Amino acid sequence: MPYVNIKITREGATAEQKRRLIEGATRLLVEVLGKNPATTVVVIDEVDTDNWGIGGIPVTERRRSEKQQPN
Repeated sequence: MPYVNIKITREGATAEQKRRLIEGATRLLVEVLGKNPATTVVVIDEVDTDNWGIGGIPVTERRRSEKQQPN
């Protein structure tokens, strides 16, 4: 039974977008590894941007400073 865990930041992914992620991940496992879609589990975890860091900085702070920088 394959288990796929997709982690995204909590920024308003729609139910339709999540459905497509689940469908696409399942299809990929079927096509590439020949897995049974009926036993393929896909879980989407949404993480607050305060709890997601890149390069030692929370995403919330990174995005705030990106918006403040002149184009």
